[in-house]
Amino acid sequence: MTEYPVWSQSNQQPVLCKEKIKILNENYAELVQAMQDYFEDAMIMGVDEQAMRDLLKQIVDQLRSPVL
Repeated sequence: MTEYPVWSQSNQQPVLCKEKIKILNENYAELVQAMQDYFEDAMIMGVDEQAMRDLLKQIVDQLRSPVL
Protein backbone atom coordinates (compact mmCIF):
# COMPACT_ATOMS: atom_id res chain seq x y z
CA MET A 1 0.00 0.00 0.00
CA THR A 2 1.43 3.35 -1.04
CA GLU A 3 1.58 6.06 1.60
CA TYR A 4 0.85 9.40 -0.03
CA PRO A 5 2.09 12.77 1.14
CA VAL A 6 -0.20 15.45 2.48
CA TRP A 7 -0.53 17.89 -0.41
CA SER A 8 -0.06 21.48 0.74
CA GLN A 9 -0.76 24.70 -1.09
CA SER A 10 1.72 27.59 -1.20
CA ASN A 11 -0.05 29.11 1.83
CA GLN A 12 0.65 25.85 3.73
CA GLN A 13 -3.04 24.93 3.81
CA PRO A 14 -3.85 21.38 2.70
CA VAL A 15 -5.36 20.71 -0.69
CA LEU A 16 -8.94 19.70 0.06
CA CYS A 17 -10.42 18.99 -3.37
CA LYS A 18 -10.84 15.21 -3.61
CA GLU A 19 -10.36 15.17 -7.40
CA LYS A 20 -7.09 17.13 -7.13
CA ILE A 21 -5.86 14.82 -4.39
CA LYS A 22 -6.78 11.78 -6.49
CA ILE A 23 -4.79 13.09 -9.49
CA LEU A 24 -1.81 14.09 -7.33
CA ASN A 25 -1.76 10.65 -5.69
CA GLU A 26 -1.98 8.87 -9.05
CA ASN A 27 0.87 10.98 -10.44
CA TYR A 28 2.91 10.34 -7.30
CA ALA A 29 2.47 6.56 -7.55
CA GLU A 30 3.39 6.58 -11.25
CA LEU A 31 6.49 8.68 -10.62
CA VAL A 32 7.66 6.50 -7.74
CA GLN A 33 7.29 3.38 -9.90
CA ALA A 34 9.04 4.96 -12.90
CA MET A 35 11.95 6.17 -10.77
CA GLN A 36 12.28 2.76 -9.14
CA ASP A 37 12.32 1.10 -12.55
CA TYR A 38 14.97 3.52 -13.87
CA PHE A 39 17.05 3.00 -10.74
CA GLU A 40 16.86 -0.79 -10.92
CA ASP A 41 17.72 -0.79 -14.63
CA ALA A 42 20.75 1.38 -13.94
CA MET A 43 21.91 -0.94 -11.14
CA ILE A 44 21.52 -4.00 -13.39
CA MET A 45 23.56 -2.24 -16.10
CA GLY A 46 26.36 -1.49 -13.66
CA VAL A 47 25.80 2.21 -13.01
CA ASP A 48 27.18 3.41 -9.69
CA GLU A 49 24.36 3.61 -7.16
CA GLN A 50 25.32 6.99 -5.73
CA ALA A 51 25.84 8.42 -9.22
CA MET A 52 22.32 7.36 -10.17
CA ARG A 53 20.86 8.85 -6.99
CA ASP A 54 22.72 12.10 -7.71
CA LEU A 55 21.40 12.13 -11.27
CA LEU A 56 17.81 11.68 -10.12
CA LYS A 57 18.26 14.53 -7.62
CA GLN A 58 19.68 16.73 -10.39
CA ILE A 59 16.59 16.08 -12.47
CA VAL A 60 14.38 17.27 -9.61
CA ASP A 61 16.57 20.32 -9.05
CA GLN A 62 16.19 21.28 -12.72
CA LEU A 63 12.37 21.23 -12.69
CA ARG A 64 10.83 24.60 -13.43
CA SER A 65 7.48 25.88 -12.25
CA PRO A 66 4.94 26.69 -14.95
CA VAL A 67 3.58 29.44 -12.67
CA LEU A 68 5.05 32.82 -13.62
